[in-house]
Amino acid sequence: MEFIKQPMEIETRSMEIIAPYLEGMNLDEKAVKVYSRIIHAAGDVEYAPIIRIGAGAIDKAMGALRSGSDIYTDVEMVRTGINKRKLASFGGEVHCLIADDEVVAMAKAEGITRSMAAMRKFGKKLEGSIVAIGNAPTALFEVLRLVREEGIRPACIVGIPVGFVGAADSKRELAENGIVPYITVEGTKGGSPIAAAAINAMMYLINNDRG
Repeated sequence: MEFIKQPMEIETRSMEIIAPYLEGMNLDEKAVKVYSRIIHAAGDVEYAPIIRIGAGAIDKAMGALRSGSDIYTDVEMVRTGINKRKLASFGGEVHCLIADDEVVAMAKAEGITRSMAAMRKFGKKLEGSIVAIGNAPTALFEVLRLVREEGIRPACIVGIPVGFVGAADSKRELAENGIVPYITVEGTKGGSPIAAAAINAMMYLINNDRG
C-alpha cells in the first residue's frame, strides 16, 4: 500500500483537505492557519463552525510571543504539546505547576482543583503573558476571576478545556469577558492537544521553520 511518508507532505495534504471546510467563513489568512491547525490536531472538521477567536487575539498573542512572553498552562499535556524549542527561539518558556508541592497543598487546604490553585499561584505572572488551558474548566474560571477581580491582563487566553462539567460554561464566560483577547471552542469539545495546536499555529505564523 502506498502512503505519504514525509511529515511536511502529510501536513500539506491535510491542510488541503481541511481548506474547503473553511470556505465562506470570511477568515483572514492568520485565522485560517489557526483554524486549520486546530482541526488538524482534532482530526475533526466539525470544529470549523465552533471555533471562536476574539477580535485582535491572534495579533496580540503573536506580539507577546515575539517579545519573549512566557506561556502558562493548566496541565502537563498542554505544556508537552507546545513546541518549546520554537518558543525558546523567541525567548519564552512554558510553565505548569500542576504537580508543585505548594499547589497540591493549597488545593487540598482550600478544597479546589490543583489546576485552579496553580493559576492562583501564577497570579501576577500572567500579566502580559499567554494562558493556555486545555483540560480544566476550573483553571479557566480562576483566570477569568483574576482578570475581573484583580485586574490581571494576559495578552491572550487560549481557553479550550474539554468535558461535560463546566467546560462549555467556562468557555462561554471567556468569549463574553470583554477584557482579554481569547481563542476558544464552543461546547464540550476541546482538550490539551487542541490548546497546544492553537499556540503552535501562532508560533508558526511568526516563523515556520520546524528545525
